[in-house]
Amino acid sequence: MNLLHIDSSILGDHSVSRQLSKEVVESIRLAEPALNVTYRDVTSSATLHLDGQLLAAKGTPEQQRNAQQVHQVSIAEAVMAEFLAADVLVIGAPMYNFSIPSQLKAWIDMISVAGVTFKYGPNGAEGLAGDKRAVIVATAGGQHAGTPTGIAHIDYLRVLLGFLGISDIRVIAAEGLAMGPEVRDPALAAARAQLSEIAA
Repeated sequence: MNLLHIDSSILGDHSVSRQLSKEVVESIRLAEPALNVTYRDVTSSATLHLDGQLLAAKGTPEQQRNAQQVHQVSIAEAVMAEFLAADVLVIGAPMYNFSIPSQLKAWIDMISVAGVTFKYGPNGAEGLAGDKRAVIVATAGGQHAGTPTGIAHIDYLRVLLGFLGISDIRVIAAEGLAMGPEVRDPALAAARAQLSEIAA
């Protein structure tokens, strides 16, 4: 089984989403000793933001690409290859300003490619990556689940992954992490209590 572990927090060792996503991976590894893990930290790994230059590079015939275009396309292809090879996704997704980190959005733009991970047909959009399951590890300083301020966080990731065809989506959420220990500690305990269920 291949697992792709994505981290997107800019807080390094102080990040709760990084710690929890690591614990999720280890829980799955206990159930799957032969697990093959690929790790990408989108805050430090080479991940491109979608722009006109990248689109131009992809649209240029391979033999006509300049050095910069070759480099850009190679990064995009590597990110896509990791995604396509994965049976399981573990995505660490902290909330920044009511949404996901821009680095995580950049990664999403690299894997959301018409004709590869989705297509349009007579009945509308069809996801092509449905043979995967995903675990979203969502963290937030405040409490946003079920409110308008949470729509661009967990809900967005659910919709996006569903659009790509992934229906087995599980969420471990820890909210209120900046609201003092009386809120933070129970939130972390509740999140960790779900680890055994995620690995099943």
